[in-house]
Amino acid sequence: MRGAREILTGAASVIHIRIAQVKGSAPREAGAEMFVTASAMAGTIGGGQAEWQALQKARDMLAAGGMRETLDLQLGPEIGQCCGGRLIVELARLGESQRTAQLARLETVQKPHLVILGAGHVGRALARVGLTMPWRVILVDSRHDELALAPDGAETRLTPLPEAEIASAPPMSAFVVATHDHGLDFLLTLAALRKGDFCYAGLIGSATKRARFERFARETNNFNDFARLTCPIGAAGLGDKRPEVIALMTAQEICMAFQAAACTKTTSLLTAEN
Repeated sequence: MRGAREILTGAASVIHIRIAQVKGSAPREAGAEMFVTASAMAGTIGGGQAEWQALQKARDMLAAGGMRETLDLQLGPEIGQCCGGRLIVELARLGESQRTAQLARLETVQKPHLVILGAGHVGRALARVGLTMPWRVILVDSRHDELALAPDGAETRLTPLPEAEIASAPPMSAFVVATHDHGLDFLLTLAALRKGDFCYAGLIGSATKRARFERFARETNNFNDFARLTCPIGAAGLGDKRPEVIALMTAQEICMAFQAAACTKTTSLLTAEN
């Protein structure tokens, strides 16, 4: 969570806001959280009046020395929200040991990996969008000058063997191949597809480039499984070729893939428990 580390390691008193229970329709799920000081906050429980009421209660607790509160929020017209559900929100002042524990928890959470192979215009634009999401963003390239332009917060890998970054990425990573060379694009896309345990595999280009890649994969590696390949990425910007547009639409595809994977994992765990 961006900003949470600064709050948890700062000198100001902190209130932890967490959705403990959700009934019906709501803008966020149980477990959504915020960290609040008198002048800063990180995270969100969905915005709107429900979040504003929780935020005000947290600030009241900070001013009055309160330790714990519970809010029962009906998301109806009376507070200006039309979701119709109900939230049970818990608020707690964090002591020093609790702040340390929260910080450790946040730092050990495995963020989904977005591995962007190619730090050109589209790669850097996608990295900028990815950094606004709860993802670990990694830009890979063999060109020092391009990586030097990477946005702050993105990890960079200067390497002549970008395929090694694919091999070492954790399961359910997202790969976007957008290098400066079509031949390299084909090699890296094939490496991602052959790895198999990805969440998203995208290749920049057109329908024609996809056809050429598929022919390359069949003829050189006898590879025929292209069902999970996304090419063009970002629906090719629906005709808009600006890097920022393609990046935004590609990030939407990746977000949906990560969410689908999370839902599948949750369903599998529930099935196993039952």
